Amino acid sequence: MLVLAAATSAGPARSESARKAAATKSVAAKSAPLKASPTVRRWMKTMTLRDEIAQLIFIAFHGAAPNSRSREYRNFMHQIRDNKVGGLILVNWSNGRVIQKAEPYAVAAFLNRMQRLAKTPLMVSGDFERGASMRVDGTTVFPHAMAFGATGDPAYSRYEGEVTAREARALGVQWLYYPVADVNNNPDNPIINIRSFGENPEAVAAQVVAFVQGAHADKKNYALATVKHFPGHGDTAVDSHMNMPTITADRERLNHIELVPFKAAIDAGVDSVMTAHIAVPALSPPDLPSTLSPAILTDLLKKELGFKGIVVTDALEMAGIAKGFSTGDAAVRALEAGADVLLMPTDPDAVIKAVAAAVQSGRLTRQRIQESLLKVLSAKEKVGLDKKRFADLEAIGDVVDSPEANEKAQEIAEHAVTLVRNNSNMIPLAAPDRACYVIMPESRFGSEGQAYTQELRKTVARATVVSWDATLSRQQLDDGVSKLSGCESYVVAAFTSVGAYRGTVGMLGGELPHALEGLMATGKPVALIALGNPYVLRNFGNVTSYLATFSNVPPCEIAAVRAVLGQIPIRGHLPVTIPGQAKYGDGIQLPAAHPIRVSGASQ
Repeated sequence: MLVLAAATSAGPARSESARKAAATKSVAAKSAPLKASPTVRRWMKTMTLRDEIAQLIFIAFHGAAPNSRSREYRNFMHQIRDNKVGGLILVNWSNGRVIQKAEPYAVAAFLNRMQRLAKTPLMVSGDFERGASMRVDGTTVFPHAMAFGATGDPAYSRYEGEVTAREARALGVQWLYYPVADVNNNPDNPIINIRSFGENPEAVAAQVVAFVQGAHADKKNYALATVKHFPGHGDTAVDSHMNMPTITADRERLNHIELVPFKAAIDAGVDSVMTAHIAVPALSPPDLPSTLSPAILTDLLKKELGFKGIVVTDALEMAGIAKGFSTGDAAVRALEAGADVLLMPTDPDAVIKAVAAAVQSGRLTRQRIQESLLKVLSAKEKVGLDKKRFADLEAIGDVVDSPEANEKAQEIAEHAVTLVRNNSNMIPLAAPDRACYVIMPESRFGSEGQAYTQELRKTVARATVVSWDATLSRQQLDDGVSKLSGCESYVVAAFTSVGAYRGTVGMLGGELPHALEGLMATGKPVALIALGNPYVLRNFGNVTSYLATFSNVPPCEIAAVRAVLGQIPIRGHLPVTIPGQAKYGDGIQLPAAHPIRVSGASQ
């Protein structure tokens, strides 16, 4: 009989001998068989081979509600009603200028429509990093993972796990592609960066385990948790959305760094592991992505680490795998390697055809397909889809975006603020009304800087605030610097986030570095706030003061203002090393000079 992993839990810190004994017991527990239940057998009973294969495919949706006569809606009908795919993943979309997110009721209503089309309930998933807000507006906005790392308190991650699971389930989403277990030990990493909890593997592991425990805490709102990107995407300088990166570390280094958070998550009963489209020559051929490697997915993950849960590929449309393999071939190879769920293939019909042909030729066995099928269907039953597949639209407003959750998210953002440098005790500002505030957003079309400005004007009503973006010419920026000549000091809020398909780590774009150098050339104090990538300090080592928030979300904008004005204590510590500037764990601690009573996030 096929098996699926049983959940285990992680306990507090223990002695080495006790930890090893517990680990042995944990592996035995994870290996305990879970037979197909009557519900799962009922679902499987009428499935053809094509149906079984389709259940392993998850396709993307944007959360909007397409017209029922549109081509997009007809495609969903085909994939769900005709092909009978197993699930969906919620993604963002772009209007060409800014990233668009879904709205809670639209997501839930659309999913209810899709669930009505499905013979077997759909499992719905999402990359809910920094909470459901990564994909859905009107939900609790948490900072990026690295901000949690800067607090040093895993209890915050557990809380985020609880809230994210609760809000996801209210929307009709049952599977979280989070937490990120990558150890970000490469400052030039263009795609992980602040999505990681930091560079210390044990500290990352503690945060990862805490989130998993939070996602599992409420049995009514239990959400599947996923650690990614196995076997570790932190030491890369290439975005796997664009090309296949290579991890050059040897096996010993992998054991002591990259694999540590994954091992901890498995021992904590994590439900699934997402693969990485990266090559790891120490483990498998140098031209083979981990997603397609039996040595990595079967020998290492399943046999050596004892993982029995769901192995889900990273998106198969990504260039890290799509450049070298066709859709159908990649799907067959992924299943051969040990994957269970095929995420976002460019052509689901081609995948079904290719996998079916592989079974008919003997390349794959029907038993191999059913092994993965049992995991997927058992997970659907585990989250209660056999009893309730529809979201309760009336209840959404009572769950998402609660004042309590927003207040806690603001607390986390404020605890994360880290003061790396403070020459001449510039922070807190002695004369905030005589400083000039320069915002450097990544895009002129987004909302970056709005929460920052609104919070600033609560205290400094007539503050001089300017916004310079990367579209401005060097001459325009030089003129801008000249116009601020009457300021006594400058506070520069630099938005440096991380995103797919950029190819380089988030830094100031266009001529903005020249503008910042121009402000420093005035000889007046300059405070640089990194709202996102903390490594930006490498390029501006002469600033007077440097603060990092490790995220660009509104709560972090608010926290940055409050820190600069001395309204909150500064307590954060660097969860990463900034080469040539600061080491892991650095952070100047300051009490609140002008404390305020905070009622929650202003969004």
